[in-house]
Amino acid sequence: MSRQSTGSFMETVRTIVYAVLIAVVVRTVGYEPFNIPSGSMKPTLLVGDYLFVKKWVYGYSRYSLPFSWPPFEGRIWPAPVQRGEVVVFKHPPDQAEDYIKRIIGLPGDRIQVKKGILYINDQPVQRVQVEDWYDEQTRETLKQYVETLPNGVQHRIVEISDDNPQPNTDNTEVYVVPEGQYFAMGDNRDHSSDSRVWRFVPADNLVGRASFIFYSTAVRNPAGDGSLWPIWDSLPETRWGRLMTGIH
Repeated sequence: MSRQSTGSFMETVRTIVYAVLIAVVVRTVGYEPFNIPSGSMKPTLLVGDYLFVKKWVYGYSRYSLPFSWPPFEGRIWPAPVQRGEVVVFKHPPDQAEDYIKRIIGLPGDRIQVKKGILYINDQPVQRVQVEDWYDEQTRETLKQYVETLPNGVQHRIVEISDDNPQPNTDNTEVYVVPEGQYFAMGDNRDHSSDSRVWRFVPADNLVGRASFIFYSTAVRNPAGDGSLWPIWDSLPETRWGRLMTGIH
């Protein structure tokens, strides 16, 4: 191999190494991709949505970093979560699996659900029924509401009924959110394992805030690993209208 060829080869290697390092840094401290494997956040997020999460908005904890390493307590440059934000966090019972939900309760809040109506600090949250929502995956038609939180944030929720007989979902006890923790709920109110079941999200468990959907497909990966492979199945079922849309 000539000296010129060797130089070109090493330049290519350096370029690849730099690109990989930049990608690792961006993924670690900037934006991290996630995919939606379940329907707990319908109609806001659908199975097959691929989104980016902003990792710096709440500061960094061990759970913000790959493999939760290095282990340390607390958060660096902490910032509070705003009510109504959609966040990714480590599931509190096992501290391992990533969950995505909407923050409903802040530290000190009293949260309860009675006959499907959300109460915050003993006041019912305003909601208005709008057009029914058709679930393309389950082929169900669900009641849809626009819910307005006390800070004015509006978002859509769906329910099977207004009074689900399951006591842990539509009829709950009063939960008082501890300091340094949050109460999270799914927008698909009758099909969400959330704080009504496993209680609160510690601030240290926050990974970041859901930002925007960069890709979406109606085909679920058969292996269940979140990849888009085989691409020839997922690409024809692209939901073009959801690409590059913000998450609210």
